[in-house]
Amino acid sequence: MADVLPLVEARLCTALGEPDARAAVTFLGAERVEVLRFRDESEEGAVVRYATLGMSAQPMTDPAAMVADPVQGPRAELLLSVRPGGADTDKVLRPLAVLAASPQVEGLVVMPGASLDVGGPLWPGAPFTSVLVAEPGGLVEDLELDDPMDPVRFLPLLPMTPNEAAWKRVHGAQALQERWLARGTDLRDPARRSVPLE
Repeated sequence: MADVLPLVEARLCTALGEPDARAAVTFLGAERVEVLRFRDESEEGAVVRYATLGMSAQPMTDPAAMVADPVQGPRAELLLSVRPGGADTDKVLRPLAVLAASPQVEGLVVMPGASLDVGGPLWPGAPFTSVLVAEPGGLVEDLELDDPMDPVRFLPLLPMTPNEAAWKRVHGAQALQERWLARGTDLRDPARRSVPLE
């Protein structure tokens, strides 16, 4: 089987350009996870994107499965986009690496619509302690792998305030996204307030 991670990194670079920084985090009982930082100056207002590299090395396994399949199963990497300058968002590297290692460490299967809690602010002073996993395919296309391996999906993460996370648990991911859309919420604003939820 081809080594997946060089292919994943090549796909990220094709879609986002060359990374201007990278950091690696290793967790006990898990393979190393890197987080790459990409700067995008082309859009109106610059955007910094953080992408994990390492989560897709192994397929995610249903915790109820008796034996982990080393080949088949969903594979993914995580993407977070924020506007620079408003906060020390580079400190998000470790929380992102923790989320990317969670399938190996905790047996999670990360899918669109899921909430992932980091147990504290995403970066110092951040109003967000969790993220909503959004649908893939917009920013970075799925990476097809040789049969019988599943493609690697690049899952955008949308930061949620504690109030939004609680509301999402009751009403669902789609309802929260519709509320953000109706209010014109800038989900890349690192200091945004919670959307009105009444």
